[in-house]
Amino acid sequence: MQEKILILDFGAADTQLLGRRIRELDVYCEIVAYNKFPKNDASIKGVILSGSPLSVADPQAFTTDISNFYGKYPVLAIEYGANLLAKEKGAIVVPSTHDDRSTILLEENNNALFNGLTGSIKTTLNVTDKIQELPTSLTPLAEYKGVPVAYQDAENKVWGICFDPIAPEFSESNQILKNFLVDICGCKQTWSPESFIEHTIAELKEELGNDKVVLALSGGVDSSVTAVLLNKAIGKNLICVFVNHGLLRKNEFSNVLIDYENLNLNVIGVDASEKFYTDLAGVVDPEEKRKIIGRNFIEVFDEEAHKIENVKWLAQGTIYPDVIESLSITGKVIKSHHNVGGLPEKMNLKLCEPLRLLFKDEVRKVGHALGMEDHLISRHPFPGPGLGVRILGDITPEKVQILQEADHIFIQGLRDWGLYDKVWQAGVILLPVQAVGVSNDERTYERAVALRAVNSVDAMTATWTKLPYEFLEQVSNDIINKVEGINRVTFDISSKPPATIEWE
Repeated sequence: MQEKILILDFGAADTQLLGRRIRELDVYCEIVAYNKFPKNDASIKGVILSGSPLSVADPQAFTTDISNFYGKYPVLAIEYGANLLAKEKGAIVVPSTHDDRSTILLEENNNALFNGLTGSIKTTLNVTDKIQELPTSLTPLAEYKGVPVAYQDAENKVWGICFDPIAPEFSESNQILKNFLVDICGCKQTWSPESFIEHTIAELKEELGNDKVVLALSGGVDSSVTAVLLNKAIGKNLICVFVNHGLLRKNEFSNVLIDYENLNLNVIGVDASEKFYTDLAGVVDPEEKRKIIGRNFIEVFDEEAHKIENVKWLAQGTIYPDVIESLSITGKVIKSHHNVGGLPEKMNLKLCEPLRLLFKDEVRKVGHALGMEDHLISRHPFPGPGLGVRILGDITPEKVQILQEADHIFIQGLRDWGLYDKVWQAGVILLPVQAVGVSNDERTYERAVALRAVNSVDAMTATWTKLPYEFLEQVSNDIINKVEGINRVTFDISSKPPATIEWE
């Protein structure tokens, strides 16, 4: 049985980053909503309560039944989680006046959670609430200006810290997490790509048996790794369908089919670009475009899947950020993902998502461990709706062709300059504006594009990539001189947040 740490998510922006930090320590963890504690799960070794943007005094504050875990598992409560847990045990919690970044004093250096740390640490305190007074059942472990900012219930193996253990400026974060995971919870640190593959293939064989599975391939890393993983588990009982919606990169449909053939996958290629172009004609709203692309994909895929007899499962390359962004813990949809819904209901198939709990970098590590070629694993992420979310405004075959050519020059340029692997995701955006230019001593009025390049780990946050000016100059000149219809190139220097990686 795979041991795990359970993170109860109260809505903190960095909960997923916390999960990644834990997995980097070779400990498996899962994130669930604050009110979805699983019952009778013998694999849980410890529980972590996350932070939250809310105050525990907020009428809409997230609460949980602490009897599910208090005294049953080792517990580490962080920021909001610490304040909530303390309040549930009788502490007085009031609005905070803490400075954001503070030096806190440790009361007990030999405490298991703070083992290896000095007498004081610099970190980011929770600035929403503060614990004014602890109940007698909780022992203070650290303070700031006389106020407790860390506590312990030794008898029940419960710790609360009112600061962010993964804040960028807090260098001791791994020490605290390791102390909790290894010394307190007793985790063996056996989580690895190899262990994931072995465990997942065994689960797939048991769950799927001799059933046939149909998989929607996109050409990207996630669905490709899903296909190889399933192929190792069930072989030719996996049938893959690769739909060309006409919004792929230049020559991608034919190139990807060759790659899949080399992987010995059973793949059906379907060119449905004309259907997508027809249904997208004149549509400007970004979310409506996504819905049309998603709906059409379902229809085309469903038609092909029905040609295959006795299919019982639908496999998808869904990963953690897809799930998280589709419906956040607060219930606010950021954007729709057509790979997390729709198909199973329409096709009346059971859903198989073997990568659902992996982050993007973990998927790549699994792909490498599966022996996949580097050019498949190191590919930049590409959105499911493809160039449909990189053409602002309505979509036409002419615009797609223009963008494909410009995008090809940019991506190939990154490869030629040795920059491709230094960028997490890149692409060109076709803007809904025209600009005045000069060509052959004549005035032109043509399209403008934006180059987009970002660095990220899991797509939850991203920073714009600082590409060399000489490279940008070369790419700009090549696009303007070689792609008819474009006379202006810009470079997007926005990070996420507040911007998103894609423009739509």
